[in-house]
Amino acid sequence: MSSSNTKFSAVTGSARKIKDNAADWHNLMVRWDKLNNDGFQFATNIVNMKNSQKEHQPVDDFSSATVSQSFSPAVQQQTAGAAELQDECSKLQTVVDQMVVIVAKMEHLTAIQQGVQDLEEFQFGPEGRTLPLCHSWRTKEFEESSRVLLAAFRQELKLKQTVVQELAHTTLPDLHMVYLSCWLHQPFLPAQTRLTLEALLLETGHRPL
Repeated sequence: MSSSNTKFSAVTGSARKIKDNAADWHNLMVRWDKLNNDGFQFATNIVNMKNSQKEHQPVDDFSSATVSQSFSPAVQQQTAGAAELQDECSKLQTVVDQMVVIVAKMEHLTAIQQGVQDLEEFQFGPEGRTLPLCHSWRTKEFEESSRVLLAAFRQELKLKQTVVQELAHTTLPDLHMVYLSCWLHQPFLPAQTRLTLEALLLETGHRPL
């Protein structure tokens, strides 16, 4: 066991709650990353199917052969393709639904952290505890970090929801690529978001100094 883990192995009260919250933040972000990877695969499948459908889309023909064409293998294949597309869209929607749950849990963690902050202010006055709870941060800095993380994931979730709503309905290849790029690179979760989590883990002893 490292000296950092030894120091925090028997913490209680506010320090214990903050340490547990930090671990929960880490676990939720790991789950988010897995969902993001899964969702990107489903989104890529949707784009590939849309492109394939466009390439094989039959020209409208209102001649007498139209009725017989409706039973042709090409039309049947197109119908099967539409069913597969709907299945991939449902999978992508399920991913976003799970992301909604994760953000709700992040909101709960932030509320808990705010509760710790309020308790500290009640006990020690408006400035809160003057001594650091862990390595160097005071309680307020943990609360601020939680709010930064929550704000970032809320924005990213809104982007994911937009992608789900629009991806299967647009017919422009360039726009497809924009949606895929947005999903993969997560513009509302820049490197600073990961650094905030790492700082949180360092301060609470989950990462060795």
